[in-house]
Amino acid sequence: MGASVKRSRQTKILATLGPASNTKNKIRELFEAGVDIFRLNFSHGEHKDHAALFKIIREIESKVNRPIGILADMQGPKLRIGTFKNGSVETKRGQMIRFDSDSAPGDETRVHMPHPEIFSALKKDGLFFIDDGKVRCRVREIGKDYFIAEIRAAGTLSDKKGFNVPETFLPIPALTDKDKKDIAFALDLGVDWIAQSFVQTADDVKEARKLIDGRAALMVKLEKPAAIENLEAIVELADGVMLARGDLGVEIPPEDVPSTQKHVVRYVRSVGKPVVVATQMLESMITSSRPTRAEASDVATAVYDGADAVMLSAETASGDHPLRSVDMMNRICQRTESDEIYQDMMGDMRPDAIGDDPSDAITTAAFYVAQDVEATCIVTYTMSGSTALRMARQRPDVQILCLTPDEKVARRLAVSYGVHAVCTPEIKGEFSGPVPHAVQIIKEEGLAEKGERFIMTAGVPFGVSGSTNILRIAEVE
Repeated sequence: MGASVKRSRQTKILATLGPASNTKNKIRELFEAGVDIFRLNFSHGEHKDHAALFKIIREIESKVNRPIGILADMQGPKLRIGTFKNGSVETKRGQMIRFDSDSAPGDETRVHMPHPEIFSALKKDGLFFIDDGKVRCRVREIGKDYFIAEIRAAGTLSDKKGFNVPETFLPIPALTDKDKKDIAFALDLGVDWIAQSFVQTADDVKEARKLIDGRAALMVKLEKPAAIENLEAIVELADGVMLARGDLGVEIPPEDVPSTQKHVVRYVRSVGKPVVVATQMLESMITSSRPTRAEASDVATAVYDGADAVMLSAETASGDHPLRSVDMMNRICQRTESDEIYQDMMGDMRPDAIGDDPSDAITTAAFYVAQDVEATCIVTYTMSGSTALRMARQRPDVQILCLTPDEKVARRLAVSYGVHAVCTPEIKGEFSGPVPHAVQIIKEEGLAEKGERFIMTAGVPFGVSGSTNILRIAEVE
């Protein structure tokens, strides 16, 4: 069954589930169209909704006999304004409006601000944005529990729209009480990844790590300028990174987003962790059956940058064309990866071995040997997944067949570049044993044919994590 869903691209697709994609048939279709890992968005829906989706994914997984990743994305402390008497108000440029801690619904003259920490964090004449920057305001007066702002770019203010303060570090915890409950629930379900929103410092990541306690991998979302400034310390503590360009693009100038994306992807790849580029990738396909040329270029750019995965949000969760969106993303990834310029770029950005780590030296060597002998795939035996991650870091142009006895490891690797993970019983004994075993799986998975070569790395003795010390060239018989 596995061979029928072998992907013909290395970049992975992460897709969000929601009202447009919440039935078994639809989720199965999305998987077959190219989704490698599904996102459950805890900003929306009840726990029972997420549990139902989780169950469906696991049922599909057992039918197709392929590990499918599941990521639970936390809402995080997104700042939001309160509600309005009539649901919304229209603003005019130059208008003065009061924001205060009174919980009564707002009107044309005042808005409820339910976050008391804002009052001390704002500065006179400082800018803030509402509803992803659609309404822009400048602070003109600050009091103990209120501030008065001038509307600089007018628009509609409606209930609970997001509130961003660019260039300001806000002293708010990265995990809300809701997040803590949601993380506990998601871990009990058995998700593979927890995504942490609005991270600003390494301490934020430490708090999440402590809560997760090794039961899932942790993906930090970069959507605050402070996170970009603290990138190295944050990435060191995380298992993976998502560049969430929606909120980030509100808080930093739009012209800074492309270069930030390139720096983040290159850095996260260099340290051997998966990196996802997310938000607004095929945004117009929420309502249109075709993307704009700019959106096609945006997805391709993320692939050219060397991202492990690209993400669909509302396109698959609540849009009119969920299946078409996945198909389009799949086609863009395939086309980009087949481009000679892409191959050159992956080569130019190839990171060196990390320090004097023997496992890394073996993996780096395996990549170059695979090129020299024109191997059709690279096989890694791994307990923890670290060997497969090291190989993914090299961005080989052939599939990485990852053989692991641990189902959790196989599922987590669903987000990693080029990794085709297969859950297989642990092999004991000498290194000769795994070769026929690998050949059998290669044939079953349709990764190579008789007479073709493959490269294999493993650790002897088997079953010891982090001890990759053998490299072998073998042939499919």
